Amino acid sequence: MMIKETSLRRDPDLRGELAFLARGCDFVLPSRFKKRLKSFQQTQIQNKPEKKPGTPLPPPATLPSSPRPPSPVLHVNNVVNTPLSINIPQFYFPEGLPDTCSNHEQTLSRIETAFMDIEDQKADIYEMGKIAKVSGCPLYWKAPMFRAAGGEKTGFVSAQSFIAMWKKLVNNHHDDASKFICLLAKPSCSSLEQEDFIPLLQDVVDTHPGLTFLKDAPEFHSRYITTVIQRIFYTVNRSWSGKITSTEIRKSNFLQTLALLEEEEDINQITDYFSYEHFYVIYCKFWELDSDHDLYISQADLSRYNDQASSNRIIERIFSGAVTRGKTVQKEGRMSYADFVWFLISEEDKRNPTSIEYWFRCMDVDGDGVLSMYELEYFYEEQCERMEAMGIEPLPFHDLLCQMLDLVKPASDGKITLRDLKRCRMAHIFYDTFFNLEKYLDHEQRDPFAVQKDVENEGPEPSDWDRFAAEEYETLVAEESAQAQFQEGSFEDYETDEPASPSEFGNKGNKIVSSSLTEKCGKLQSVNEE
Repeated sequence: MMIKETSLRRDPDLRGELAFLARGCDFVLPSRFKKRLKSFQQTQIQNKPEKKPGTPLPPPATLPSSPRPPSPVLHVNNVVNTPLSINIPQFYFPEGLPDTCSNHEQTLSRIETAFMDIEDQKADIYEMGKIAKVSGCPLYWKAPMFRAAGGEKTGFVSAQSFIAMWKKLVNNHHDDASKFICLLAKPSCSSLEQEDFIPLLQDVVDTHPGLTFLKDAPEFHSRYITTVIQRIFYTVNRSWSGKITSTEIRKSNFLQTLALLEEEEDINQITDYFSYEHFYVIYCKFWELDSDHDLYISQADLSRYNDQASSNRIIERIFSGAVTRGKTVQKEGRMSYADFVWFLISEEDKRNPTSIEYWFRCMDVDGDGVLSMYELEYFYEEQCERMEAMGIEPLPFHDLLCQMLDLVKPASDGKITLRDLKRCRMAHIFYDTFFNLEKYLDHEQRDPFAVQKDVENEGPEPSDWDRFAAEEYETLVAEESAQAQFQEGSFEDYETDEPASPSEFGNKGNKIVSSSLTEKCGKLQSVNEE
């Protein structure tokens, strides 16, 4: 096993390795060096790759060597072989997936032709509806288009300004959600705030045939618009950020519902967002609680809702700012009409995903994202006190806790999360148990098989909120109709005749309730509700 001297001269690293192997091998024990050398050569042979024709030998492996005096280092430009780039196609399109099949030139041609039919080629807000239709957009996009093209400043939009705006829109935004955000949002903003919806909804109030009766009651325009805005954010803004993004628009049914306004003349048939009947119910409930009619309600006012069905502790949590925006509630202890819209929908429909999160935030006293057992006991204590005052023996908390854990089936023992409540599909029973005594007693008296049947039924039935609003509106219209006939001196005839159905009222019912609100409210103050 001899190593040629020429190889030692050519490879200084190999000489260093041999010196390392020879360390400690004196002349008395030369066999130690022979063993090490043999093992080293076997290792070199095993690690040596199979040589292919035309391929250079790889550099020898280096092992730790003894320190050597530093030698001058030659600076050589290292050639690094970069790996081949892999062409990964784009899979994220924040502005929508570009449609290569769409022909924008034909759309621009139709827009130019539509402007030619308009005097001086200048479209006002009403003629903008024709432009929106030839552009392939729903009718009620006309107000956002009008503002985006600069029509708010001059009162009209020229063909040149609209075409310039439209080219920029279709080149940078490729789906309806992205275009809608761009039209309504402030410059350089990629999300929608509450005030951005006001021009759109004011146009709906001014031009929709189902709201013509509101022209005689302009003081209710802002109330209706506020209600619709809050319902939009309640349903669409799932992040609770106060800003609606294009992703949230895509996941919601808002644009589809907005397009239905063009087809449906009876706005009450569109129960999502725009129903006047729903607005009337919400506003009447608020007006009953607002004793001083300053468009704000106090904690004592809210506790009177539904004959004090909600516990004081849950109302305190609402006024602590857990689910309200702004600092008016925390500083002044007053709730605005906008916040009341969220409360009422959440109270009457606890199956809604937003409602489930609304009450979860209220019950999560320490804000750790988990409903602990002491938090459940905190809210149930008041329920027990109220039941004892009514002469009802309450269920011990330990037994109730076992029932609720069986109901929710949390993933972690002793900890109930928001995901657990959304998954169990019986969150309304869970919440009513801890802070709504009237509904809790109703659930206790109801057949458990009927409750399970409601849970398993996944048909397109109206929501709890839709049922509540329809029943309340029917009651309110009947009361106002009876009061109107009593004032006309025909109260006796009203008792003998059968009451008219809500569908027979139609716009007549809307006029009755609108005039009734006008008589109750008088001249409303101009108050900032946000």
